[in-house]
Amino acid sequence: MLIFLALLYFCLACSLIWLACFPGGRASVLHFLGGLQRRFHTRAGGWRASGGSALRDAGPALRWRWRDARGWIRSHRPFVAVGLPLVLIPPLVALLLRRPDMLPGYEPSDTVVDAQVAALLKGEQLVPPASLPPVAFTTREVELVRPMLVDASRNWGLLHPDFSQRLLLAFRIMKEKYGYEMALLEGYRSPARQDLLAKMGSAVTNAKAFQSWHQYGLAADCAFWRDGKLVISEKDPWAMRGYQLYGEVAESLGLTWGGRWTMMDLGHTELRLRGVMRR
Repeated sequence: MLIFLALLYFCLACSLIWLACFPGGRASVLHFLGGLQRRFHTRAGGWRASGGSALRDAGPALRWRWRDARGWIRSHRPFVAVGLPLVLIPPLVALLLRRPDMLPGYEPSDTVVDAQVAALLKGEQLVPPASLPPVAFTTREVELVRPMLVDASRNWGLLHPDFSQRLLLAFRIMKEKYGYEMALLEGYRSPARQDLLAKMGSAVTNAKAFQSWHQYGLAADCAFWRDGKLVISEKDPWAMRGYQLYGEVAESLGLTWGGRWTMMDLGHTELRLRGVMRR
C-alpha cells in the first residue's frame, strides 16, 4: 500500500511539473480535454437520436482512441523515453531494497542479540528458580503497587520457550553481575484477567484481551527480592537502579522493556515475535 501511494504521488508530481514547465504539455492536455468534450456531446446526441446506436459503434471508437494514443506517444517519444523511467525506476528500487521492518506494525521475528548471549541461549537450558511463598504477594506494599497480584500466574511452563530462556538469562546476569535477585510477578495472563485489569483504568493497563503479549506467553512483569520481601516501589533508589540495569540487560537479550514507554512499566519485558499477535 505504501509503495502504491508513493508511486501515485510521484506520478502526480511528475505530471504537475510537466504541466508547469512545458507549454507543449499544457497544450496537449487542453487539446485532449477539448476532444473528450466534443466526443461527449457527439455521443450524447447520437444516443438521443439513435436510441443507443452509439453502443454499436463502441468498437470502432475504441480502436480510434488507441490509434490516437499511439500517435500521441510517437509524437512525444523524447518525453516518454525520459518520463517513463523516472516514474517507474524509483518505486522499483524501493520495492527491491525494502525491508520488512519498514512497514507499519511490523514485528520482527528475530531480534539481534549479542554473540555471547546468543551462544548462552543456544547452549544451556536455564531452569526457573524456586517459587516464592504465596504470602510474599499479599503484603501491603505489594497490594498498593500491584493489586490482584496474588491471583496472577507465575507458571514458567506457560511462557514461550524462547522468551522464558531470555528472561531466565536476564535473571542470572542481574544476580551474578549486579547482585540483584529477580522475581517473577506475573507471566501468562488469561484474556479474562486482561479485560478485568483493563477495566481498572489506564493506571493498571491500556491493553484489552489479546492486545497484550501476556496472552501469548511472551511477556512478564518482574521485581526484586531483598531480605525476604518483594521490592516493587519505584520510590526505592535501590530498586530504581535495579530497574535501569534490568532494562539494559533485557534489551541486550533482544527483549522490549516497558521502561521506554510513555506510560512506563519498569518491571515489564516482552518478546515481540512476528505473526503472533494479530492486530
